[in-house]
Amino acid sequence: MTGSMAAETRLWTPEGFREDEWTHAESAEALAGNGRFILPLQAFLGLDPEVRKSARERIGVLLQPGDELEKITGLLDQLSLVALAFPAFNDGRSFSKGELLRSRHHFEGAVRATGQVLVDQLPHMLRLGFDEFEVSNPVLLKRLEEGRIGGLPVYYQPAVDREAKGPKYSWRRKRSG
Repeated sequence: MTGSMAAETRLWTPEGFREDEWTHAESAEALAGNGRFILPLQAFLGLDPEVRKSARERIGVLLQPGDELEKITGLLDQLSLVALAFPAFNDGRSFSKGELLRSRHHFEGAVRATGQVLVDQLPHMLRLGFDEFEVSNPVLLKRLEEGRIGGLPVYYQPAVDREAKGPKYSWRRKRSG
């Protein structure tokens, strides 16, 4: 194969592929235009508090693995989306942030995975509370187009996505769906 071809990135949710309403921006100047923007942490923190409140539905924040979740936990009511970066397949810090956003901080907005979203990670991300995925991995794109999410049929640990109550160890259940 000659030449370089940029990897296609598509937005996938458990309901299927959809058009992405969000644009990644480098600075707060993007907010002058129309649309919804995902800002890097420092750009988000640098916004005037009144701007954050009034533009809540248009502002998302991107956290890199080294960014501290605590920097936004008091501001979650001013966000409708938190994007968590997976720049390398072997860096799992964003998994923990996604789970903490849902379980400890009760964030109800969208939690999005960006970067290296891989086939074997997707089912785990879903269980931790991620609900949007920027997918560019060709194998994962093909499987999602075929409706194959993958994963293991039985879980032995609790997750954000709780199963119905049952006998002892209600979290030890077969995967739904």
